[in-house]
Amino acid sequence: MSDLDQDAFDHAESGLFAHLIELRARLIRSLFALIAVFLCLVPFSNRLFTWFAAPLLDALPEGGSLNSYEVLSPFMAPLKLAFFTAVFATMPWLLYQAWAFVAPGLYKREKRLALPILGSALVLFYTGCAFAFFVVLNGVFKFLIDFAPDVVKITPDPGKYLDFVVVLFLAFGLSFELPVALVILVLLGWVTPQQLSEWRGYAIVGIFVVAAVITPPDVISQLLLAIPMCLLYEAGIIAAKLVGRKSDAAG
Repeated sequence: MSDLDQDAFDHAESGLFAHLIELRARLIRSLFALIAVFLCLVPFSNRLFTWFAAPLLDALPEGGSLNSYEVLSPFMAPLKLAFFTAVFATMPWLLYQAWAFVAPGLYKREKRLALPILGSALVLFYTGCAFAFFVVLNGVFKFLIDFAPDVVKITPDPGKYLDFVVVLFLAFGLSFELPVALVILVLLGWVTPQQLSEWRGYAIVGIFVVAAVITPPDVISQLLLAIPMCLLYEAGIIAAKLVGRKSDAAG
């Protein structure tokens, strides 16, 4: 190996170590923030779970409550909720750490596009979760409870309830990312806004199929997911047209 090749190898190796050191620092900062918020929430975990269970308790008959069928469920469910809440609360900081790590390797144009996309994705995910909690859950539980046989006494387990709601949150949060996904597809050149408009009918059918698959088996929750997704599809087309024009102008 020549001296020139050796210098190039040493430079690449030092650069790799620098990136690994920065990655470790970013991961430590993220983990520290997550643990700190989680520990702050632990003393309030029972109160937090009581608030979190309100949509189900409101739908249950008078005097209804959650009953634990597992020994650790009353202890673990509030702690799991505290952890999920900590992840939810620190998500902007976690995404910032990821952004700070990859941003130096991006071009100026890529940075200019990435920040609005990242911010929009975060806002839409929060909006989807809030929509699921404040609008969807109560209606879904009332529907399911009304259709339960009279001989069945509904006494949900806290752990099962938490798992159900978290899955519903993820379903609505990720589904609300539809405009961001459309914009990214247009920026990558895989589709055009004109094609998205022409495929509107197929998209609506696909949206209702997806809503039927990922929501509980009731018409209300399916409509409450499908209708916003149809509106978000239209919003994604508009956003894709605007971003496409700005990209063409910049190019």
